[in-house]
Amino acid sequence: MADGSVVTLFDPYAVRAQFPILSRQVNGRPLVYLDNAASAQKPRAVIDALVATMEGGYANVHRGLHTLSNEATEAFEKAREIVARFLNAESPEQVVWTKGGTEAINLVANGLGLSIEPGDEIIVSEMEHHSNIVPWHLLRERRGAVIRWIPVLDDGSLDMAAYAELLGPRTRMVAVTHMSNVLGTINPVAEISRLAHAAGAQVLIDGCQGAVHATPDVQAIGCDFYVLTGHKLFAPTGIGALYGKAEALEALPPYQGGGEMIETVETDRVTYAKPPHRFEAGTPPILEAIGLGVALEWLAQYDRTSVQAHEHALYQHAVDRLRGQNWLRILGQVEGKGAILTFAVEGAHAHDVAQIMDRYGVAVRAGLHCAEPLAKRMGVTSSTRASFALYNTVEDADAFVDALIKARNFFV
Repeated sequence: MADGSVVTLFDPYAVRAQFPILSRQVNGRPLVYLDNAASAQKPRAVIDALVATMEGGYANVHRGLHTLSNEATEAFEKAREIVARFLNAESPEQVVWTKGGTEAINLVANGLGLSIEPGDEIIVSEMEHHSNIVPWHLLRERRGAVIRWIPVLDDGSLDMAAYAELLGPRTRMVAVTHMSNVLGTINPVAEISRLAHAAGAQVLIDGCQGAVHATPDVQAIGCDFYVLTGHKLFAPTGIGALYGKAEALEALPPYQGGGEMIETVETDRVTYAKPPHRFEAGTPPILEAIGLGVALEWLAQYDRTSVQAHEHALYQHAVDRLRGQNWLRILGQVEGKGAILTFAVEGAHAHDVAQIMDRYGVAVRAGLHCAEPLAKRMGVTSSTRASFALYNTVEDADAFVDALIKARNFFV
């Protein structure tokens, strides 16, 4: 709410009314949008803020000295403060703007890579998104790093005993997702960080899902780096953020060169700005950053525990309705998981299932979900995913189940 109060009696229908796109129809049926793990829809507050900024308050930020530039700079830096508060960072200077979670991870990997020696180890898990795998593979190819993999157990949880055994004197970085985009598993990231630090390694947490559906408290987690992306947090695309401990950011070299990230440029030398500006070369994503700030302020009006309970209730309602269907395999059923329902239908390819469900207005995701090692571990070549958000309703969950059963009957 505008006054900063928090809505504790959560009403998904009131939330839903704030999303213009959710009133449309698809194939002659009401839209049931369950592709939130890929990208969330945008509330009217964010849409209006972007339009208002473009119409009446846009200019380039920093050093402009004129009124429009000062106003844009104030809104831009206010958004950084909002992200810092959302993450419980110690300071806004620990928040670096990026174009998304992928760039944030690449920024850290690129900086770390300059000091990687052949045989140095990077630990990731089998449930990682490709964005938290491929940057480390680049270090394997270019610097001789060794990637170690934390196994995933049958229920979708991490094998923490195996993780403890993987840590050693050559471990440089542990990079693990806060919440799996496929399984919904919420990992024990504080314990992961504690064990890594005891072994002398740094920790990066991929929070692109966890920032939405878990609790992204970086001080409680104790990680060195935490990344998030705006478009899953009801903000525009093209904006993300990297949190880093002050000493961790200070130790990283620049990622890109250009304007804003420098202190001085001379013909024979260059000196660099302090974090976060050291990592923000060029004109930044001004509108997108402002939009992320507005989205997080909008989200803050809702009690996080109530939202998580609502999302999980929808997931559980769908699972309960599907119980006993022997043609269905649900991937990941660990206790306390987020509201992601990923499944395989016997005798049907995930793409076909998703396309048939779309005929009934139900939007789900199909494929490997940018997590190919996990698919191999779980023994599937593709799967279908329904992911719930705070604006989804029990009617959405029922429409999902009904459409899924109709899709399956198509193949019988």
